[in-house]
Amino acid sequence: MSTDRLLAFAALSFLLIVIPGPSVLFVIGRALAQGRRAALTTVVGNTLGAYLLVVAVAFGIGSVVERSVLVFTVLKLAGAVYLVYLGVKAWRERGSLRAAFAGGEVPAHSGLRTFWEGFAVGVTNPKTIVFFAAVLPQFVDRDSGHVTVQMLLLGLVFNVIALASDSVWGLIASTARGWFARSPRRLSMVGGVGGLTMIGLGVTVAVTGRKD
Repeated sequence: MSTDRLLAFAALSFLLIVIPGPSVLFVIGRALAQGRRAALTTVVGNTLGAYLLVVAVAFGIGSVVERSVLVFTVLKLAGAVYLVYLGVKAWRERGSLRAAFAGGEVPAHSGLRTFWEGFAVGVTNPKTIVFFAAVLPQFVDRDSGHVTVQMLLLGLVFNVIALASDSVWGLIASTARGWFARSPRRLSMVGGVGGLTMIGLGVTVAVTGRKD
């Protein structure tokens, strides 16, 4: 796999990952309610759940997509539409982001329970499912062979970035609870910017990629 292809995938992954979605909101909620340790445990569980999706795509859906232009196109367009939908929804509901900060303190859970809750969010995150099923196959170099290995490598790149990004979100939330809670406008701005970026990503997915 060429360095340019790998870097392009990493850049697109970063763009998707930094947008606050279900996983980020869950990590933030854990950080605000239970602190730094719970947030980081959640991130680890979430990352492993997301990588399970990579494995599923690499050994199943990915091979079907790779062989069929029709299936690839349908998945790509469906993914693009869904990403735009998520973006519009995030923009319209940007004010509700503050709800993640309004729950107050809750009883601390065990590390194992926190881990599995994070895993469940990661493996059911619709944003990640769409990305892996519709976007991941576009970056595979078929001429180089070892398609499954390439997908696993790309998925690993995605999850390393996600691990770092989500950890930063958790650390920020756990150390800046008061700053976020004092300004609903700040929370709304995060949701609005995320929504617009998601719409742009959906449009980009729709107009690029394999066409033959």
